[in-house]
Amino acid sequence: MNETAANFTLSPPLLYTNITILNIKNISNITPYQNSNFLAVTYSTAMAITTTAITQPRPQTNVTLSTVATTPAAVVVPANLPYMMAELVIAFLSTVGNLLVCAAVGLNRKLHTVTNYFLVSLAVADICVGALAIPCAILTDIGIPRNNLYLCLLMLSVLIMLTQSSIFSLLAVAVERYVAIFMPLRYQSLMTPRNALLVILVTWVLAFLMGLVPLMGWHKTPPASGYCFFVLVVDMTYMVYFNFFACVLTPLVIMFLIYAQIFVTVKRQVRRIAAERGGVAGGADGAAKIKKEMKTATSLFLVLFLFTICWIPLHIINCFLLLCPACPVPLPLLLTAIILSHANSAVNPFLYAYKMKSFREAFKGIFLCCRSVGEGEDDGGGTTAQR
Repeated sequence: MNETAANFTLSPPLLYTNITILNIKNISNITPYQNSNFLAVTYSTAMAITTTAITQPRPQTNVTLSTVATTPAAVVVPANLPYMMAELVIAFLSTVGNLLVCAAVGLNRKLHTVTNYFLVSLAVADICVGALAIPCAILTDIGIPRNNLYLCLLMLSVLIMLTQSSIFSLLAVAVERYVAIFMPLRYQSLMTPRNALLVILVTWVLAFLMGLVPLMGWHKTPPASGYCFFVLVVDMTYMVYFNFFACVLTPLVIMFLIYAQIFVTVKRQVRRIAAERGGVAGGADGAAKIKKEMKTATSLFLVLFLFTICWIPLHIINCFLLLCPACPVPLPLLLTAIILSHANSAVNPFLYAYKMKSFREAFKGIFLCCRSVGEGEDDGGGTTAQR
């Protein structure tokens, strides 16, 4: 795409910290930003600009252009090493921590519940983020692979697929809690291990298909340079309208509504039982059961809340980049949002250990090389399913 421009700005989109490659000539001054992936390029004379290496047609920030022209030489800014180191630390914590979650559920029969099957599905997605998605993000951050559009799109789509799988797992957990509280008499027939595995399979297939949409044609024309950068390949309309609005925001709204109804209903039942406890036998047992369900729902809601806190800032930045191209996005803010989104994959094991006694005891058993753990109140494992 060719166009002429003077003094406009370019900023990085989300889910990547791409290195911008500019083919330039007649440059009077090039000033690099310290510890960043971008260049401020200033020119003294106006010339035509040919954006063969930049297919983003909208103005953005962090690279100021007066005159650019295509030449055989390319200027590539080195990768941001502190950012890459942070990503590697997150990848390690995510992989090890979520492997521990899977081992805890696999080795402890007390944790063989429908709720935990969905949490294992979430943990598997987070393991893949650490073992696959973050390494792919680091490689594409330096433009690898080059001159292979479909492999490039596949690597860039991995994180989108895994994020979607995580959202579907969280949605399955919310629906399972809804059934446990509002349809307790039908829970055992509906939420069987077989049905749970079927739901998990369906969610992974849907996430796979949604993440591969760019490979099906919804992507930008590959740049002449052949470099694999998110900004040059993935269409931002796909990221905002399809991925965020349809596939992320809609399920999140549904889940928050489900948990809101759960909390309101459980609190109402607790107050009613407390008022009737004096004349009703077994009232104390009923209140204890409801409080246990409330505690479980609260722990699982925290998982959803942390996911939202970690991912929404990045999606909001993406919306600004697409819908408000004149709005500047500071580079430190963008890098923070990217790292925060990836860090979500590493926080859940710590949350389980802190909030759920059953997981905490299972983790202790693993660290002590024991296959069984002591008896204790199962306050975070959900309703046990029939095996």
